[in-house]
Amino acid sequence: MSETRPQPVLRTARPEDDEELARLDRSTWSPLHAVVPRPRPPYPPFFDERHAPEDVLVAELDGRAVGYIRVVPPTRLACNAHVRQIQGLAVADEVRGLGVGRALVRAAVEDARRRGARRITLRVLGHNTPARALYASEGFVVEGVLPGEFHIDGRYADDVLMGRAL
Repeated sequence: MSETRPQPVLRTARPEDDEELARLDRSTWSPLHAVVPRPRPPYPPFFDERHAPEDVLVAELDGRAVGYIRVVPPTRLACNAHVRQIQGLAVADEVRGLGVGRALVRAAVEDARRRGARRITLRVLGHNTPARALYASEGFVVEGVLPGEFHIDGRYADDVLMGRAL
């Protein structure tokens, strides 16, 4: 008899999630996906003037945040209001491979559609093969590449632009 694994509960973030999401963000930092240096104290809040709780979907298992995805308008321009952009996805190490990231991406697509978006885009580092494979399997296609856009850990990394219609 096969064991069923628990499915994450997905919900919109709340202001009181700030500290827990900031901790999750710090614990999942990696040069595989981060273009900013490793966080050091004093740590900034997770939510700020550009990223509100309503822009973040949280994955919970046993009442604990094990992942999040942040989806925001890419600009403040009215002519770009039909687009949403994934600007952050994190999954706790202990639940990687259990479908949490995929569930969050699917929820983000549905949330963007529900909010009236016609497109959803993202940027991913060229060397982040696992993330690129996940996004491609969910219908995102490469729409552009900025070669050597970032210098991380002594190496140049491409910035890959991906998107899909909703």
